[in-house]
Amino acid sequence: MKIIRTAALISAALFAGQGAWAQERFITIGTGGQTGVYFVVGQSICRLVNRESDKHGLKCTAPSTGGSIANINAIAAGDMDMGVAQSDWQYHAYNGTSQFEGKKVDKLRAVFSVHSEPFTVVARRDSGIKTFEDLFGKRVNVGNPGSGQRATMDVVLQAMGKSEADFALASELKPAEQSAALGDNKVDAIIYTVGHPNGSIQEATSTVDAVLVPVTGPAIDKLVSENPYYAYATIPGGMYAGNPDDVQTFGVKATFVTSADVPDDVVYTVVKAVFDNFDRFKGLHPAFANLKEEEMIKDGLSAPLHPGAEKYYRERGWIQ
Repeated sequence: MKIIRTAALISAALFAGQGAWAQERFITIGTGGQTGVYFVVGQSICRLVNRESDKHGLKCTAPSTGGSIANINAIAAGDMDMGVAQSDWQYHAYNGTSQFEGKKVDKLRAVFSVHSEPFTVVARRDSGIKTFEDLFGKRVNVGNPGSGQRATMDVVLQAMGKSEADFALASELKPAEQSAALGDNKVDAIIYTVGHPNGSIQEATSTVDAVLVPVTGPAIDKLVSENPYYAYATIPGGMYAGNPDDVQTFGVKATFVTSADVPDDVVYTVVKAVFDNFDRFKGLHPAFANLKEEEMIKDGLSAPLHPGAEKYYRERGWIQ
């Protein structure tokens, strides 16, 4: 009897201010490569949720995953509860367009957006690459299948009337592998849609003489003007070794998404953990430093808000 009771106590948590035991519930957040900011987003959210697990009964884990599209597919399949995804792939998944044509994720729900993510191109200086067009005929890491950066690269190529066949090599390395490949001269350039400053880009620019390449021109102007989830972006000069000047490109928002099938109280608890501890959250990564609540609850969100998130935002008076 004592053993059973001990196990029961271990598997339960006390609600704050209530005299009832709440069964522990486990939630999983899809992130991205371990060198990217998505991984930090998921780990940071889980850290804040788990700080008060004894009150609400939720336990959160945030494993490394393939990225945006992999996370959305896992949420749709019920394999993950929440995940981080680029704003463009949130849009396409909910609307059944682009890579989600015929695979519309009707139950996808928005929770909030996070940091901006410039589409970033880094090239070895000795490659002679100075513009995006210079990539053609070179060895380029286009990103791993399932990642948002790979899918966005495909969009850019299509907008320019090009394909991966126009590269001498189109490798599919994960973010954790691509900086070393650049340093080892296995590729001439790498692509990353990511918040800055970023450890992988810092590694690339500190291990080899490398340049950040601007991504501009008529094709990019057309993408930005025709798609609400894209915006012009600037990577500040001086952030990375050997790159003293601002670099112009375009980008997306990192967004936090879930499914309509995830209970309202679970999403509410996660949102509350983040925004009740907002200053602490902003201090967990430099890319979060300039986040503003009013922007996070609307920018880059094209799927409907999850009711659990909506409840919290109404309580705070942020939405009517």
